[in-house]
Amino acid sequence: MLIVYMILWFIFNERVTVELAVIGLVMCLIVELFSWKILGRVGRKKLATHLRLLAGGARYGWNLLLEIFRCNAAVIRLILSPSLEVEPELHTFTTKLRTDTARVVLANSITLTPGTITCGLEGDRFVVHALDSTLGDGVEETDFEKQLLKLEEIANDA
Repeated sequence: MLIVYMILWFIFNERVTVELAVIGLVMCLIVELFSWKILGRVGRKKLATHLRLLAGGARYGWNLLLEIFRCNAAVIRLILSPSLEVEPELHTFTTKLRTDTARVVLANSITLTPGTITCGLEGDRFVVHALDSTLGDGVEETDFEKQLLKLEEIANDA
């Protein structure tokens, strides 16, 4: 965490100098020791699990951004092509995700992608509205769900 604190220190100060580095190191060490005292020292296994979750979350966020851009292009194509007929659809499917948090993240990710919106979520059952059938294809078997399943496995190993 010390490295993360130092990176944030330099970002917030908007410049890098020797004086800022020394002061930042001292301040970040104080914050690090304080967090050890309050939160308890984190073992190597728990730290490794947190790092794996952080890396998986970053991959998930990157894939979400790519999907948002891809769906934006598809919606723009629908809007600008008068010859294309829009065919709205409702998709109902069940998910393999076990935790409510993962289900809500999946529902929000579907809603964030242009052209789709999660209309309902009860237990493991989703109802998703797609602006067009091309946007709704594969909503039942998304990469989002696969990545969230991996993150759930990592969290359960902790």
